[in-house]
Amino acid sequence: MLWAAFGDVEVFWVVSTSLQPFHFWNSKFAHLMLTLSLVYQGLIPWAWIEASTKGAVLLFVASEAEYYARTFGAGDFTAGISGGVIGGVAQAYATMGFCTCMKTVEITKTKLAAAGVKPPGTFATFMDIYRKEGIRGINKGVNAVAIRQMTNWGSRFGLSRLAEQGIRKVTGKEDGGKLSAWEKILASGLGGGLSAWNQPIEVIRVEMQSKTVDPNRPAKMTVGNTAKYIYSQNGFKGLYRGVMPRVGLGVWQTICMVAMGDM
Repeated sequence: MLWAAFGDVEVFWVVSTSLQPFHFWNSKFAHLMLTLSLVYQGLIPWAWIEASTKGAVLLFVASEAEYYARTFGAGDFTAGISGGVIGGVAQAYATMGFCTCMKTVEITKTKLAAAGVKPPGTFATFMDIYRKEGIRGINKGVNAVAIRQMTNWGSRFGLSRLAEQGIRKVTGKEDGGKLSAWEKILASGLGGGLSAWNQPIEVIRVEMQSKTVDPNRPAKMTVGNTAKYIYSQNGFKGLYRGVMPRVGLGVWQTICMVAMGDM
């Protein structure tokens, strides 16, 4: 549980999220990116709630799913992917949908403050969205979050187990010898970094949850039409905006949740 909460590094998440909405690049906010007030937007209470719950859900569900996959004869790689996919979907729908939505709202509200308009407080914003759009409104983009999480943790667990197999071959531990802590950390770091291949899903999720006003955006955003909108605005590179902070986040979270979770 401690590693689950420790693994949620808000700085990586906010930097990656802030780099993605397209209005950001044409505004003065880019010059303020690294100030503490921007870097820690959405930390209280949404990131606290998310960090203290999503890791616990993931570790419990993923470990059970991985165990049962092995009982059906799955290898390390397949079992790892199975555990990660099922755990990622569980945490998305259980706790992450409304938290990521509200964190994104907090970040995009900065535009109002810069325009001289005092934005409403975080709970006032939450209740306003709930009154207008109900549960669906505060969980906007949750399907994109679920796709992101299942590909995130399926990749992170699966690629980490694959890296562990490679390390076992190199170190002569193919007969089931226990990997050292540093070998586990190395495998998880590789798995976490390579898992950023799914960055387009994260960019789509951010755009769906963003409160940006743009006449070119679809009125009712889905995963499909949001991807088309992003591609029409910034091309293929737009789908990978903010990928480097995400690599750092993937490495850190995978070390905390996979390597430390095994120790």
